[in-house]
Amino acid sequence: MGEDAKATTAAAEADPLFTGTATAGFESSYYFRGLWFSNNNFFGGLNLSAPLTDKLTLGLGALYTETAYTNLTGTGDNLRYSEYDLIGSLSYATDFATFGLVMTNYHFPDTFSGEVNNATTGTAHPDAAVKNAFDIGLTAMKTLGSFNLYLGSWFDTKVDKLSLVPVVQMGYAIDYYTFDSSDNEGLTHIRAAVSAPYKVTDSLTVSAYGAYNIPLETRKGINVNETRNDPYCGVSATYAF
Repeated sequence: MGEDAKATTAAAEADPLFTGTATAGFESSYYFRGLWFSNNNFFGGLNLSAPLTDKLTLGLGALYTETAYTNLTGTGDNLRYSEYDLIGSLSYATDFATFGLVMTNYHFPDTFSGEVNNATTGTAHPDAAVKNAFDIGLTAMKTLGSFNLYLGSWFDTKVDKLSLVPVVQMGYAIDYYTFDSSDNEGLTHIRAAVSAPYKVTDSLTVSAYGAYNIPLETRKGINVNETRNDPYCGVSATYAF
């Protein structure tokens, strides 16, 4: 093999076209931006990352989650809920921070609020029966010593709502799946979590976490099953390639 060919082969081995992670796990409750959806969920996800330039990176991802068993308190009914999401992103790294554009297409086969006996549950509001949604987010990530600070703003084109969610785990919603027109703006939640990742091999990491969700003014009335301050936990396995 010639020197040029060897150099090309070495460069290809050193710089793969993309890297990725595959994740699977279980969590006792499924929350998204402070809103409860279901309990006892199995989930799986795939994320791919491809550098386009030294500073610009393309991301592609998919996530699926489904409840194994959710009993609606006080009714004896079992809730059926599943969701799959398709995600595309562009991130640009600067000396100050990394900025991102994230687009997510959400699919709710059992409707946004889930189904009981083949009927949408939770509320009669039209948003409860949504089966597809799409949002666009602007994000920023800043490294501060050993910590990463994340900020994000999302616009939901399906329901024309805006949600501001800093990843310090406090959220604020403006007409974002609040259902009640008299209380459609305000704080959504506070979430605290502790995780314990364990690196099994260079590629495989197993992580367990415990979290505590505190619903605030725009969530207390519509988290139909978990209206209280709720501790929950989960475990996942991630394989990097």
